[in-house]
Formats: sequence, C-alpha cells, structure tokens
Amino acid sequence: MRDEFLQLLVRRYGPVKSQFPGEARRKWNLRVLQEFWASATEPDVSGPPTALAEEFLNDDDPFDDLVGDGPQLGLLLRTDFSNDDAWQSFCARLKSEEQDFIQSMQPDPSPPAEAAQGTSTGDVKMTDDDGDDDSDDESAEGLVGPIIKIIDPVSEQERTIFRNISNLRALRLLSDVDLRPAPTPPARTKRYSPPNRLVDKKGWQEIYTGLTIWIYDAQSNVDQCARLVSQQGDIYGTATGDSWRARVTHICELQFNMTHLDMKIDFGGTDRYDYPERRRNLEEAEAES
Repeated sequence: MRDEFLQLLVRRYGPVKSQFPGEARRKWNLRVLQEFWASATEPDVSGPPTALAEEFLNDDDPFDDLVGDGPQLGLLLRTDFSNDDAWQSFCARLKSEEQDFIQSMQPDPSPPAEAAQGTSTGDVKMTDDDGDDDSDDESAEGLVGPIIKIIDPVSEQERTIFRNISNLRALRLLSDVDLRPAPTPPARTKRYSPPNRLVDKKGWQEIYTGLTIWIYDAQSNVDQCARLVSQQGDIYGTATGDSWRARVTHICELQFNMTHLDMKIDFGGTDRYDYPERRRNLEEAEAES
C-alpha cells in the first residue's frame, strides 16, 4: 500500500468505520478513497491518527473466505448461471489443463548426469524457501495446485451479488483498493479527458491488489473464454479493470507466467481490451464521484 493512501486510512478509517458499522473492511477502505476523489484538493491528513494498520488491513470482510489463503494464484468467478452444461464443460477443461500444466512443471525423476552435478538445464521451477522436502503440500522444486480457485455461487442470494457484475465490481469485492500516481503520458500526449479515477484523475489512479480475477460471463458459454481482469493500467491511457478474453486452454499457463515470470498482457503493443467492459467500468466509477 502506497504511503499516500496509507496516510488517508490512518486519519479517516476510524471515523468512516464508526459511521457505517454495518459494512466491512473493503467497503470502508473504498469510502476513504472516495473522500479523496470527491475533494477539490488533496484532503487534509493532519491531526491525530484514528486507526492502526492492523485495522484497515486485517479487519474482517465477508469475501475473505471466498478468496482464501491457499496456494491458488487466481480466481475464476462465475457470473452467468444460464447454462450449467457449458459451465461444467469449462471447469472440466480448466482442471484438466491445470493438471497437465502442473505435471509439466514437476522435476524430472531421472535427471541427466550433468543436472545431478549442478549444471542448470534452463527449466523453470518453483522453490520452497523452507527447504522442507517432506512437505505434503509443497514440492521443493515442483508447482502445486490449484492454480485457479473456482468460485461458483450456489444460493440465489449469492448469485444476485455476482450475476453479470462488472470487472470493477469484482475487483472491489475480492481485491484490495490502493492509490498510485497515474503512469506518465508519452511526450506530446494530452492528459486523459474527461478525467477518470481508473485512468488518470488529478494525476492519480485507483488500482487493486490481490489474486488475479478471471470472469466467466454469458459469452463464456459460447466461446469457452474468460475475462482476464487487470488490476491497474500499465500504459498511460489504459484503465484499471480493463479485460481481455482468454481461452480456457491458456488460463493456467498465463496465470503462472503473470505471477512468477512477470509477464504482461500487451499483445505486442496492441491494446485489444474489451471496449464495452472498459466503458462500463469507467461509467460505474464516475457515477460515484
């Protein structure tokens, strides 16, 4: 969490929490950030602290259990419930591809002599910092699953929360909000207009941290793809919450490469985001300002 947002939370989290006692951590943090966006100038953070980091980082939130704390690197969220057969087919393929990918990342049981003597083979492997080769949950050199945790709301109440939600809404429910300076515009490029908090507003950008979110929507029933949701705009003009469609066959490998190899999705510099989803996010964000 950046110092600028940290200072806002230190000063304002306590009063906001007291004012809205029926809410929870992620919503309280968003309310504090909303005060920043709504102010004509940067808010005054002088005065005595009202909260400690233990509160605004660790207070309970009803969606913490969905996110979990296991080995998963990403979350697949079902937001369309109209075709169970297509959904089950998607999940079966995802799990099959996941097992194949995990198996491909396991160390060779019979390494060549030069590898046994310490010569690098160039393979990408995960390491266990604790050096515990006997762990049932982690391999010292292999990747463990699940890579993607599947979130499939069952009750009608849960489905109402997630049905057809925007990328921004998913981020706000399952990730943690933060604030950063917007990326620097290229030379001779005008600032984004009209200003939007997901791109550039007052020189700042609203971003999110946490596990990668993949969204299964109505179109997924047809194309067997999921929306890959970005947590921040990496290049000036791109927006927090932008998404690209990725086939189920590529999800696990993409997730591993993004998490462990810092791969960026830029399609060779071509911004092939879902424009309708971007517009939806931008409109939803500014509706609150």
